[in-house]
Amino acid sequence: MEKISGFSLIRNGLKFDYPFLESWRSLLPLVDELVLNVGEGDDETLIQAEKFASEEGQGKVKIFTSVWPLNDPEKKRSGLILAEQTNLALERCKHEWCFYLQADEVLHEVDVPLIRKAVETAANNPIVEAIVFQYRHFYGSFNVIQETRSAYRREMRLIRKSSRALSVGDAQSFRKPNGQKLKALLSSARIFHYGWVRTPDAMKEKTVFMDQLYHGEQKLGISEPHSGSNYLYKRFWGLKPYRGTHPGVMTSRIREKGWDWNLKESPFTFELKDLKKIAMDFFEKLTGYRPFEFKNYEICGNVEP
Repeated sequence: MEKISGFSLIRNGLKFDYPFLESWRSLLPLVDELVLNVGEGDDETLIQAEKFASEEGQGKVKIFTSVWPLNDPEKKRSGLILAEQTNLALERCKHEWCFYLQADEVLHEVDVPLIRKAVETAANNPIVEAIVFQYRHFYGSFNVIQETRSAYRREMRLIRKSSRALSVGDAQSFRKPNGQKLKALLSSARIFHYGWVRTPDAMKEKTVFMDQLYHGEQKLGISEPHSGSNYLYKRFWGLKPYRGTHPGVMTSRIREKGWDWNLKESPFTFELKDLKKIAMDFFEKLTGYRPFEFKNYEICGNVEP
């Protein structure tokens, strides 16, 4: 059986209400080591990471700390700091197959066998450099999901280290050092993304900080993030009720947070440009094809028939 390294990064995970512990717990059954880059912050995230490693880590967890260059204006654009910090964790992975999860991404336990199958299939084909997974983007509530072309439906999360792939952009994906796309297998396994499920206050605080990684320092006297009121949940095209199950590791968090957002009672926001999105979404639903989809990979086969 192929060995797998897991890797992730976090900074101020408690302050910004990331489900980072749930994310790591979901990775543990799959990986043989879990490399964690914990950025020096101003909360007790490192303490929680060390507690997780000692009490739940099964001897697999390797923690290192880093200082994010938040005073470097060249790094505080387009989220480049995130890719840089991701690569620090990736370079410490020792196995050929490396699974990356961001701190708001969680695996469902029923998909672990599918992922193992994908790795074994890919390992037997030297052409394959990565594995692509299906995304479930939650918005505003654990009971609302976003399915539209404005949310990426697939992304690489497993890469072959010998491909020399590096995290790029704002760490959403990977490319080769020369910018070339990776050849990837498509799996039906899912990534549950909870980045937009927080209380509005927590969402605003997190958005203010993250916007600085893309646009530089917030101007004095301005209380709104650079991206405006995006942190306020709105009902827009592509949102629908989610009736499936969540990963088991999320059960306690969902119950304890008690946070919900009523999709049906929220006013519907609409702009003329949404007409194009609606037409394209209907075309995708009919054909299964998403025109003009941006991808950092080239699909060279499917894991499941």
